[in-house]
Amino acid sequence: MDVIDLHCDALLKLQEAKGQLSFKDSEKLDVNLSRLKEGQVKVQAFAIFLAPEILVEDKYEAALEQIKYYQEEILAKNPEMKQIKQWEDIHTLKENEIGSFLTLEGVEAIGNDLSKLDHLLDLGVLSVGLTWNPANLAADGIQEPRGGGLTTFGYEIVKRLNERKAFTDVSHLSVKGFWDVMKAAKYPIATHSNVLHLCSHVRNLSDEQIKALVERDAMIHVVYNPPFTIDEERKKTVAIADLIQHIEALVALGAVNNIGFGSDFDGIRSHIEGLTHAGEVQNFVSALQKKFTNEEVAGFAAQNFLNHLPS
Repeated sequence: MDVIDLHCDALLKLQEAKGQLSFKDSEKLDVNLSRLKEGQVKVQAFAIFLAPEILVEDKYEAALEQIKYYQEEILAKNPEMKQIKQWEDIHTLKENEIGSFLTLEGVEAIGNDLSKLDHLLDLGVLSVGLTWNPANLAADGIQEPRGGGLTTFGYEIVKRLNERKAFTDVSHLSVKGFWDVMKAAKYPIATHSNVLHLCSHVRNLSDEQIKALVERDAMIHVVYNPPFTIDEERKKTVAIADLIQHIEALVALGAVNNIGFGSDFDGIRSHIEGLTHAGEVQNFVSALQKKFTNEEVAGFAAQNFLNHLPS
């Protein structure tokens, strides 16, 4: 069953390795070409994520460098990998091709310059999260103690994303920022978040937030990160069954047609047992098939996302 994955951090690993990792088959990458094929991942999103310690004045160049690694190490060296630069491209993928597209996790790289955002969008960024966990010029992240919402500049960014038919990702936003985005964004999405009432990690979504996303017919992509799946005091080994509980909770909240996958591979420090890299994603699919209909599972895996592309 084909899978679409809305979040991984392979670009950061490629950048840190300075070209010394092969995207084709490096075992140091949770997401590589071999594993995408093994896991039947038909479309993979690649996040541009910049480490907080990078100086502000260096962040834009660092973002462009990650795009360079995407173009040179992923696309140029692996002809099966195709870039989706506009949503229509997703429908033209051939049977032996794997689609990919860029996302931006936090807008620190653009400073206060919307032209830099336009350039990143021109290069193929199709989804933008305003923040990572801290605050920036656009909004507060979920771990900023102040808990503020969008700034005037943040609203300008969302307006530009609306115009460009790009998603506004709420996964790392403060709670107030979430509600501001829900009012302002034409295309809100949660690319890698789980259910707060099952796991109390601050990055997860409350039932109220989930219901709001469903009401907007927006997508919610579950993340394969153990600390976002169960509270640590419950047990040490996290199983696929624990992640499926989040799917079940989302379905109970009316999200059956709004569920997708957002692994966070290459950006997580631990893994769910049996779901340790992209090549094992069919383990998750098979387990879901024991709980849901094939049509529902095909929706979670890919079709729900295809049904919600910006237009």
